[in-house]
Order: sequence, then C-alpha cells, then structure tokens
Amino acid sequence: MNRFDALQEKLISREETMRKIQGWKLKANRIVFTNGCFDILHQGHVAYLAKAASLGNRLVIGLNTDASVKNQGKGDERPINHEASRAFVLAAIGFVDAIVFFEEQTPLELIKMIQPDVLVKGADYDEHELDPTSKKYIVGADLVKANGGTVLTIPLEEGFSTTAIVQKLKK
Repeated sequence: MNRFDALQEKLISREETMRKIQGWKLKANRIVFTNGCFDILHQGHVAYLAKAASLGNRLVIGLNTDASVKNQGKGDERPINHEASRAFVLAAIGFVDAIVFFEEQTPLELIKMIQPDVLVKGADYDEHELDPTSKKYIVGADLVKANGGTVLTIPLEEGFSTTAIVQKLKK
C-alpha cells in the first residue's frame, strides 16, 4: 500500500471503526479516544495528540464535522478548514490510527460505540467534574469509568490555540 492510501485508510466510517476496534481489542490493544475540531493544526495539537497516543496502543480521534463546529459557537469563520481537510492532515500523523467524524454536539455516541480504555481531553477539562452542565465536564467519562476505563486530562501547550491564531490573522 502506498503512503497516500495509508492516509485514506485512517479516515473511516463508524462501521469500519467498529470493525477495527474489535480487531485491536482481540489483540489486547489499549484503545485511546479523544475528540475535537483540530481546525488549524498547530504544535499544541500535535503535542497533545502525541501524549494521548502514549497512553495506549491505538489512538482514535472523534472529529467534529463542519456542522458540529458551527454549532459550538466558535465564530462565523470557523471552521477555517473543512472537515475532509482537517481529517486528512490528522491522518498524516503517524501515531494517529483512526479518525471518525461525529455530527452530534458531543462525541457521546462514538464513545458508547468504541468503549475506549482511555478517554482523554485537554486540561481545560476536569476528569473529576461530575456536573454535565459544567464546561469542564468530560462527556462520556462516566461511561468509560463504568466500563473499567480511565479518564485523563493532558496539560495544554502554553501559547498555542486556534482562537489565538485566528485573532492574530485578523490583525
């Protein structure tokens, strides 16, 4: 398989995701799941994803569709890059194993489907937050913990944010 095809293999449907997950779990792979928009990929994103990937054997990213990003109220100009472009760039990262889109407001349905061993978010969230209305609440944390999994946060890289990049470009 050539390298371009290898990238395409990482961009998978929910059905393909389940097939891959089942195969990985049969081989006792530890599945790590995270999600986000990953609009303008920067050093902070890559550092975060590398640290997340280090927590297991397989890293699965739930990627917000364009409609899902719009519904988050990040601004009229967001997403800057369309979903296929964002997914393709993420697929180029060697330690990313699968990317699956979600259109819902949260990745809860994906988390239910995947049942990851590790659920990861950035440290702007709190793995101990129990109030689902809190901005720090990690969606699906209760489900992952109930299934014997782990929920962790990873410190963010100082000085890196897509919002800051967009603001800088506007100046």
